[in-house]
Order: sequence, then structure tokens, then C-alpha cells
Amino acid sequence: MSDWTPKLVEERLIEAADVLKRLPGERIRGFFNTWPEIMVEFSDLVGREAEPMKRPPPHPAAIARMDETLTWTVGLEAIDGKIVWMRVHGASWKTICWAVGLQRSAAHEHWHYALCLIAMRLNRQPVPPNRSRRYVIDRMRDIASCPRA
Repeated sequence: MSDWTPKLVEERLIEAADVLKRLPGERIRGFFNTWPEIMVEFSDLVGREAEPMKRPPPHPAAIARMDETLTWTVGLEAIDGKIVWMRVHGASWKTICWAVGLQRSAAHEHWHYALCLIAMRLNRQPVPPNRSRRYVIDRMRDIASCPRA
């Protein structure tokens, strides 16, 4: 895929986080249960709260996309990577700001900067050295907004 935008990068990272949540839990090898399954009758279920439905396991294509997406944050500054993963896992800005020790506007700029860097790398565009975060964000916004011929 070419012409990655920060919005597409964000959507793909959110999908990867969702796939990670839906993967089955890790099992410890060598431990198993020899007890038979409990046969639950209707009378045992009366008065109980309904259990939430389990989400189906992710599709193999989604797992493959997740594997690719997990490598995108390699090379980002540690604080940028932390903000990205906290945000795509659904953390509020208040929680993120408290965890990284930044004000909301600064954390939001780090978030946009990281998405722009990832989009630029995926588009094989050179990342301008010695430029501010704001310059990179504005440059990516200009590139994403201009129509392709």
C-alpha cells in the first residue's frame, strides 16, 4: 500500500491492539486438569448474571497485519512509542499525560508526530533531520491533503 496517512496508520494500530486483546491467553505447558467438566443444569443458572459473550478469535489475515504493524513503532523515541500504544489501547489522555509526565498538548503533539513518522517511513519518504515536531506534522498534513494525479 502506498500513500499512508497518519489516519490510516492510526486505524491500523488500533486494529493491531484489538487483535492483541482477542488472542487466546498463554497456557503453561505441562499443566492440565484431570477433573471432568461440570455439567451445568438450568436450575444452576437461575439468578446468575449473564456472562459477556466472548469475541471470536481474530482472523489469520488480521494476525498477519498485526505482526507487520507491531514493527512500526521500532525506532520511535520511548515516550512516543508509549503514547502511541497507550492511545491505541484506549487509554484516556488524562491517563497518558499522568503516565508520561507531559501536558495534554505536548502529549498530543508527540502522538501526531509519531503517526507522521510512521506514515513517512511507510511511504519511503525521508524524515527531515534537525526539524521540529511541528514542522514534520505540518509537512505530512500538506502531503496528505494534496490530491494525487
